[in-house]
Amino acid sequence: MKLEGKSLKHDFFRFIIPSLIAQWVYALYTMIDGLFVARGVSELALSGVNIAMPFVTLLFSIALLFAVGSSTIIAIYLGEQQDTKAREVFTQNILTVMIVSILTTVIVLWKSRDIAIFLGATDLTIEYVQTYLNTIACFSIFFICSYSLEVLIKTDGYPMKATIIVTTGAVLNCILDYLFVMVFHKGVWGAAFATGLSQLCVVLLYLTHFCSSKTHMKLVRFTPSLSLLWRTIKIGLSSGITEFSAGIVIFLFNHAILAYLNEEAIVSYTIVTYVSTIIVMSMAGIAQGIQPLVSYHYGKKAPDNYHRLLKYALYFGTAFSVAAFIISRIIASPLVNLFISPELTQLRMDSVRVFYTFSYSFLICGFNIIIGGFFTAIEYPKSAMAVSLGRGFVFVAVSLQVLTRLFGGDGIWWAATLAEGMCLVLTLGLFVYYKHHSSNENIGAEIRK
Repeated sequence: MKLEGKSLKHDFFRFIIPSLIAQWVYALYTMIDGLFVARGVSELALSGVNIAMPFVTLLFSIALLFAVGSSTIIAIYLGEQQDTKAREVFTQNILTVMIVSILTTVIVLWKSRDIAIFLGATDLTIEYVQTYLNTIACFSIFFICSYSLEVLIKTDGYPMKATIIVTTGAVLNCILDYLFVMVFHKGVWGAAFATGLSQLCVVLLYLTHFCSSKTHMKLVRFTPSLSLLWRTIKIGLSSGITEFSAGIVIFLFNHAILAYLNEEAIVSYTIVTYVSTIIVMSMAGIAQGIQPLVSYHYGKKAPDNYHRLLKYALYFGTAFSVAAFIISRIIASPLVNLFISPELTQLRMDSVRVFYTFSYSFLICGFNIIIGGFFTAIEYPKSAMAVSLGRGFVFVAVSLQVLTRLFGGDGIWWAATLAEGMCLVLTLGLFVYYKHHSSNENIGAEIRK
């Protein structure tokens, strides 16, 4: 396997950089859709796409749940030199993902209107929301499989190949979006169809790798194991929730905005969401990048190595957070102008103000995501779950409730920063507990020797 190279630091960057690029590309998928919809249809249609966005993040989170869980187990088995078991895990994961994808498609097509209303669609946006949901649902299997295979190909030792394939899909998405929205004038349906079609092509590209002689992950005969499925879910659930947290946050904010402000404010939040998603997915990219390496060295019983990997990730994440904060404030005005028509001057000004306020959360989120991902990689599912639930739902809901009661609609824009700060306290507490617990285990192991 290609999980050990020249040095640990070299391995870190060899996996982190492709993982980051892949996450940026995935984030750009939705931004590209939004940009073409805003310019090719209307700002109201952009709001509709944003309201439907939690469903897209749900698809990616399902993929990540099974991919991270199975890749962690695979990497541990590889570290223990149990290649046959690793292939059985890979095979069961592929079958599970396909079954879940089909069930997701059926449910969404059956209840799309109800789901659209639940997500926050109004009389003005429900047609856009339902169209986007139905179209994306038809491609669910490709969304889930593409993201799942992207994680697994990195565990297979080919992080750069994953990046090349994902980037190819993004370029294709841009081309198809332009054709279907701007040339053929297919509106929201065209944007969704273009994205789904590009995901299908990405899956085909991944299959060329997994069907080749280069891969170590081949489909084999296996006996379905519920205990393996449960282990996979336990390990991957926190990563799935972290991924889905973007969708949950969008859902909570959309409802708060409609309750305290108006539909125009959703346009402002949509633009902020695109940048916020890039930042969050970048941090998730760092966590996912070190995951196979950490799990591999954890399987080899080499704590010094996987602790060093965490230290590298935290240093890198801190530098990235500061850079993201500064850059996001510089590009706020030009970015807003891309999405909002020149005649809507007040909406442009309000959106920039919202952007400045929201950007403070970028400084904190990395610590929570990276340490949560580390807990996942070393099979500390309870700690990982606590962090994911905290930042993905609990603290956001609490922050929105408290700040809107104190400051009304203006308080909404500070909720993300408060939620990340509250989660940071929890994350640091859990990490201190882990360090104390692991230190005691190491001392015990030395005494037993």
